[in-house]
Amino acid sequence: MMRDITESLINCPPIWVIRVIAASILSFFSIYTAFWGVFPDMIQRSFHIGIILFLVYLSPIEKMSMNELMKSLKAYFFIILSLLSLLVMLYQIIFFDAINDRWGELTNYEFYLGLAATFFLLDATRRTIGWPIAILAISFLLYALLGNYFPGEAGHRGYSVNRVMSHLYLGGSGIFGTPLGVTATFVILIVLFGAVLENSGAGKVLMDIANSLTGRSRGGPAKAAVVGSSLMGMISGTAVANVLTTGTISIPLMKRTGYRSETAGAIEAVASTGGQLMPPVMGAAAFLMSDMTGISYYEIARAALLPAILYYIVLFSVVHLEALKRNIPIIDTKDIPSIWETLKYGGHLLLSLPVFIYMMFDGYSVMYASIWSLMMAVALSYLRRSTWLTPRKILRTIENGVDAVIPVATACACAGIIIGIITLTGLGLKFSSLVISLSGGNIFLALVLTMISSLILGMGLPTAAAYILVATLAAPALEELGINQLAAHLFVFYSAMLSSITPPVALAAYAASGLANANPFKIAIVSCQFGIAAFIIPYFFAFNPVLIGIDASLQMIFLAAFSAIFGSLSLSIFIQGWLISKLLLIERLGYIVVTFCLLSVSFTTDIIGFLLLIILILFHYFLRRNNRKMA
Repeated sequence: MMRDITESLINCPPIWVIRVIAASILSFFSIYTAFWGVFPDMIQRSFHIGIILFLVYLSPIEKMSMNELMKSLKAYFFIILSLLSLLVMLYQIIFFDAINDRWGELTNYEFYLGLAATFFLLDATRRTIGWPIAILAISFLLYALLGNYFPGEAGHRGYSVNRVMSHLYLGGSGIFGTPLGVTATFVILIVLFGAVLENSGAGKVLMDIANSLTGRSRGGPAKAAVVGSSLMGMISGTAVANVLTTGTISIPLMKRTGYRSETAGAIEAVASTGGQLMPPVMGAAAFLMSDMTGISYYEIARAALLPAILYYIVLFSVVHLEALKRNIPIIDTKDIPSIWETLKYGGHLLLSLPVFIYMMFDGYSVMYASIWSLMMAVALSYLRRSTWLTPRKILRTIENGVDAVIPVATACACAGIIIGIITLTGLGLKFSSLVISLSGGNIFLALVLTMISSLILGMGLPTAAAYILVATLAAPALEELGINQLAAHLFVFYSAMLSSITPPVALAAYAASGLANANPFKIAIVSCQFGIAAFIIPYFFAFNPVLIGIDASLQMIFLAAFSAIFGSLSLSIFIQGWLISKLLLIERLGYIVVTFCLLSVSFTTDIIGFLLLIILILFHYFLRRNNRKMA
């Protein structure tokens, strides 16, 4: 196999080869530590981010030939940047013992190394995911330096550049803090696991299964996108990666069957984003939540199940009503894959998923479950010749996996800067006090302010990084107001996740726009409409945690689920303004009232909601029948 891999690298651009080798080193380093134990935090994290920055700076020149490299000043510039950024981060490994002996005391040359590390990280973040989080991090740095000029409670005594660099570069709560630690340990393994599944053909198998289940109904391709993207989304944990993976199949198919470009892109963006909500995997953010709260992964997954189901009920129903409204035809039977043939061809590729789920629920660590599932996924690919991970596919898997980790790692390291400043200045406590003060102690207003803050802070960030940031700032305020800890963290998780589809920086919508050939802002607007359940449902479980199974009997949970499902269907009807035909304004307003009644999880409001729902359906039926007679 090594010979085949070597042959695959021959005649390839030299920088691309170097990037693949570096990505392979990072991948095998992560696999090694998963089997044999992680290194001390600073060593594990500095090696991880060092290789990541090295890859970032080689990316602009990876397609250049040797002749082009020799003649290009741009190439020399980026090669120098890549080597310097790597050395700045690896300094933590080389002088690990000396740094520990000084208890974080900063030497003169370490001061300049800290400045360089901060610069490289901000620049790499800008290059990978854009300006928003880089600007946010710079703003926090300025706040740390100039805090003495801020009025009232927002101010602080101000810190010197030396003190800030010591905290960020040598301290455990800055660049090399918990957010980076998460990506350096298990996020990279989960992403590699997803890359193995995708390159072995498991992603196509999931989409074919989804198409076979939904293809014979009206709007089948869109429903397949909802099902398939939710399944892939919970594995990848990144909305953008999922859109770019499943969207290449689903979006063109939706457009061919009659969906508008903006609608097709929005459906894929919302479905891919919501995959992160769906147990049993939930992507990387669920494991982050477990790490930050001390609540077991099992409890988090159990709590997230019903809200995730409601989210997809709304989306699935909206898609169905959209198909009815637009008179989308049923696709030709010959274009629908056979589920039995699909399972016969590639069903074995999916067997690693139940293994991962079993190990997680059985109490194994995320790293342990990820690495064994990854190894099993690789082994399963060789059961059928057509699904083999050939040397070329192995290289592509490593490249795709690490490339998917790069934006998450840079964003998390940049979030580490922000969180480091928050801990240094005590801004977290001040933010909580500010939310409580502005809300006047009103829980609903506090939730609204928290969601708005989360949407702003999460702009341009992968969900995992966005969650870490907003959980640090916003969740304590909600807990202080008496909201259950798990409910508070799920609330900010939903809010952070929604930044992927909320204008102006809607990463999932932007990713879908390229595939749909449509305006990204229009896709984001439609995405907010189709994903409105995620904006509404968190308020209900924050007020009444029965919806997430907290302090509730099995009977209470069942009744809450029953009424909430009908509430979700009512919400879908409200969104589309369509049932059998177009709704009157008064009908549409009635359905939103039903939604709020049924999601409130109260016996009285449930009875009111169900009665009003029956009245509205009967009214619409008789109105439509009378209109037909008159016609």
